[in-house]
Amino acid sequence: MFKKTAKNRIIFFVAIDIILITISIWLSFLIRFDGDVPKQYNAFILEMIALAVILIVPVFYSQRLYSFSWSYVSANELISLFKATTISFIFLGIIVYILKSFSFLISFPRSILFISYFLIFILCGGFRFSKRIYLHIIGMGRMSKKEKTLIVGAGDAGEQILRSVLSSNNSPYSLIGFVDDSLVKQGVNIHGVKVLGKLEDIPKIVADYQVKQLIIAIPSAGNAIIKKAVDLGKKSGLKKIKIAPSISEIINGRVSLRDLKDVGAEDLLGRTPVVLDTKEIERFIKDKIVLITGAAGSIGSELSRQIARFKPSLLLLLDQDETGLFNISEEIKNNFSDLKIISSIADITDEEKIKKIFKEFQPNVIFHAAAYKHVPLMEENPDEAVKNNILGTENIVRAALYNDAEKFIFISTDKAVNPKSIMGATKRIGEMIYQTFNQKNNTKFISVRFGNVLDSRGSVIPTFREQIRKKEPVTVTHPDMKRYFMLISEACLLVMQAGAMGQGGEVFVLDMGEPIKILDLAKEMIKLAGFEPDKDIPIVFTEIRPGEKLFEEILTAEEGTIATKNKKIFMAKLSNVNNNELENKLEKLKSIASEGKMEEIKKTLENLFYFYKPNK
Repeated sequence: MFKKTAKNRIIFFVAIDIILITISIWLSFLIRFDGDVPKQYNAFILEMIALAVILIVPVFYSQRLYSFSWSYVSANELISLFKATTISFIFLGIIVYILKSFSFLISFPRSILFISYFLIFILCGGFRFSKRIYLHIIGMGRMSKKEKTLIVGAGDAGEQILRSVLSSNNSPYSLIGFVDDSLVKQGVNIHGVKVLGKLEDIPKIVADYQVKQLIIAIPSAGNAIIKKAVDLGKKSGLKKIKIAPSISEIINGRVSLRDLKDVGAEDLLGRTPVVLDTKEIERFIKDKIVLITGAAGSIGSELSRQIARFKPSLLLLLDQDETGLFNISEEIKNNFSDLKIISSIADITDEEKIKKIFKEFQPNVIFHAAAYKHVPLMEENPDEAVKNNILGTENIVRAALYNDAEKFIFISTDKAVNPKSIMGATKRIGEMIYQTFNQKNNTKFISVRFGNVLDSRGSVIPTFREQIRKKEPVTVTHPDMKRYFMLISEACLLVMQAGAMGQGGEVFVLDMGEPIKILDLAKEMIKLAGFEPDKDIPIVFTEIRPGEKLFEEILTAEEGTIATKNKKIFMAKLSNVNNNELENKLEKLKSIASEGKMEEIKKTLENLFYFYKPNK
């Protein structure tokens, strides 16, 4: 059906272009001879039209002038039209020059070529922009009946949102203007909508124009500017504030109405956007077979979305969560129709299944995101933490080695540093496995360590959001509890950058900015929901749960860091790991874990690995 629609669209535009070329050449003769074309040129007009069509249509096709969105035609199509028309008339001029000795061309006025050139460019260009002009006119009319909305940011994202509104029948927005702090943009009109002032003018503009909604369209801005816009919107009495996603979350580089979301704590607490070497990431991913374990999880699913942008030859998604894996697979297929995707239901502790998958698909790059991550749950189920986070990891590592994979990136955590929890200890042991196996053959093993991901499954944000929705007390474990937080999209892009940079054996540490007090996060979320902390919704303190620390470090005291070429990525200086000693310890751990004796597992971990010091 899609191919048939595309083919019909091409036929439609080719037919229109043939009509416009015919009209242009006929008009050029009328203009040249002041409306009275000599009879000897009547036959030549038809020959000229045929020659022009034969030359121009293929050149237009080669410049992709029949593969564009009619509703969203832009300056790029205009430039392509200019190039295509110019090329066509260069060839037409050459042909006329070659045939000039023929009798019917002896008195042919050369000005016809120039007049035809300009007419074809104007008519074909005008037709391509006609729908956009029409949508703009009716869009402006429709907007007058909807809620008045102000856009923060008059850049590319703001312009794209305005275009979406103008071309949408169902948009709830009536855009009355933009605000932008750029002096150059003050008073400028964008598709008929004016930049009315700066961010500080939001309260006045809201009052003067009776604005009901705010859209924040500054995806490259830091959290300070976003927070300022939100605060000014709230101060103005606005209840509806939407935000465009950050640059790292925009899959195809364009923002539309469907991308807008309610402002969340993650938008206010996110850090300054990172700068990435996308060319290096593309060289690392493009045309490779990429395997992602834990692909249905928060990190794994976002890695899948981001990696798909860089065109691997095959994206292999592995998880034991059937529903989650189905959902992310369908999402990637819908957004990247040309990408080959294979989903595999598997448990990483199933040695035979993992071997079979590696043997069949021979992945070049592996992102190992599969892990049990909930600290309190792992304190109660240390056997499963050991099986999955340690023995499962070893299974994947050995399969990668055996099949000579190029690179293996292990997703680690700040909880692996001076671990007080079972979960943290198992992830630190995972890092040690990578260090030792990196010495064995061509596969390069890289570990990336970072903190909590904002709004991931199991993080405090969904819990707080649900408590606020029900108007229940928001529970915080301790008033001084602090955590590092990262935007999930940013974390995954940095993981990919670190993977591209790594040469094997490194533990990369992501710059996570300043740690955030959980209490401050709770207060901010209550305010965002339109309530007052401790007045409308109380905040209550419980107690630190088993395995938790008040503050998570990113390095041990002896580690320190080495700078890399990316300002947001550092490399931990690690002490060497004895290969034979680690293998002996893992064998003991495997034996005890299979018996399922919880307390014995905890004791064995503490005795075998000096860095694990659980809370007593």
